Amino acid sequence: MKGLFPRTIAAAVFAVVVHTGVAAQSGSAPQGSAPPEPKARPDLVTQPYSQADVEFMAGMIPHHAQAVAMATMAPTHAGSATVKILCERQLVSQRDEIELMRNWLRDRGQRVPPANATRHRMVMNGMEHDMLMPGMLSDEEMAQLDKARGAEWDKLFLKFMIKHHEGALKMVEDLFATYGAAQGDDVYKLASDIQADQTAEIERMQKMLAGGGNDDV
Repeated sequence: MKGLFPRTIAAAVFAVVVHTGVAAQSGSAPQGSAPPEPKARPDLVTQPYSQADVEFMAGMIPHHAQAVAMATMAPTHAGSATVKILCERQLVSQRDEIELMRNWLRDRGQRVPPANATRHRMVMNGMEHDMLMPGMLSDEEMAQLDKARGAEWDKLFLKFMIKHHEGALKMVEDLFATYGAAQGDDVYKLASDIQADQTAEIERMQKMLAGGGNDDV
C-alpha cells in the first residue's frame, strides 16, 4: 500500500496537467465566464472614415441600446399582439446593427461602448460627459414606460419610439450634412439603412397609434 501512494499522486497530477493542456488547446473558457471580446481587425478596414463617422457610430450604439431596452419590455408589458411583433422585429434589427457598429469601432482602434450602454460618453474641454442622444428617453420616461401595462403601454411605447426614431433620423441628417463624413460605403450604407427603415417604422407606428387597422392600439 505504501508503494502505491506516490503513484496515485503522480497519476492525479498527470491527469490535471493533461486536462489543463486539452482545455488550453481547445480555447474553452471556464464555465460561467464571459466570452472574450473579439480583437481588432485593422486588416479589414478598407473604407475611408472621419471623426464624424466615429462619433456617429459611438452615439448610435446607446441610441439603439435604449430602443432594445424599450422593446424588451413587450412580452410582459404590451397588450397588443401587433405591438409585440413590431418589438420583436426591432430587437433583431437593432441588435444586429449594434454589433456591426461595435465591430466597426473596434477594427479602427476606437473606444467601443458596451452593447447595453444607455449614454454616449463624450470628451469636452478635457472632461468626459455622459449624454443622451437626440430622441432618447430620460430616466423618468423609461420608468413611466416600465410602469405602464396593456393598452396604456402600447400607446406610450409607440409615442416614445416615434420620438426615439425621429432622433435617430436627426443624427443621420447631421452626419450627411457634415463635410467629409460618410464617404466610406460602409458608413453610408448603415446610415442610409437606418434612415430608410426608421422612416418606414415611424409611418407604421403613427398609423398604429391612430388605430388604423389595429384592433388593440
